[in-house]
Amino acid sequence: MTPRPPLPPFRAESAIQKVRLAEDAWNTRDPAIVAMAYTSDSRWRNRSEFITGTEEILAFLRRKWTRELEYRLIKELWVCDENRIAVRFAYEWHDDSGNWTRSFGNENWEFNEHGLMCLRFASINDLPIEESDRKFCWPLGRRPDNHPGLSELQF
Repeated sequence: MTPRPPLPPFRAESAIQKVRLAEDAWNTRDPAIVAMAYTSDSRWRNRSEFITGTEEILAFLRRKWTRELEYRLIKELWVCDENRIAVRFAYEWHDDSGNWTRSFGNENWEFNEHGLMCLRFASINDLPIEESDRKFCWPLGRRPDNHPGLSELQF
């Protein structure tokens, strides 16, 4: 098993780094890249969906990004302790009809000793927005370092 630093136990600085690495991976919208951060038997609850293992994670992410177009995400550390991290996040996307949505939520993560996530519990709410109300307008891919985070955007 290839370690994915930073490794637990987490402190604020290492947890912030782990959160940004997760954000960067999800902003690739590449299921294979995202899945590399999880154990082969990782368990998720995403909204009302229960997912277990790499194949189900890959299938879920493929479905997600087929539906959620121009997806851009910001994650922010909420709290960490030992091998657990809690984050809050927001992402913007549109459907194939051009309807924009901002999705907000919280995630609880648990990591193994190799820095791979073995548990992910996500609670998410959706808010329809006008395209003119978008806040996440950087080019697709990694959020620029100078782009405001959630706290700065007062989300």
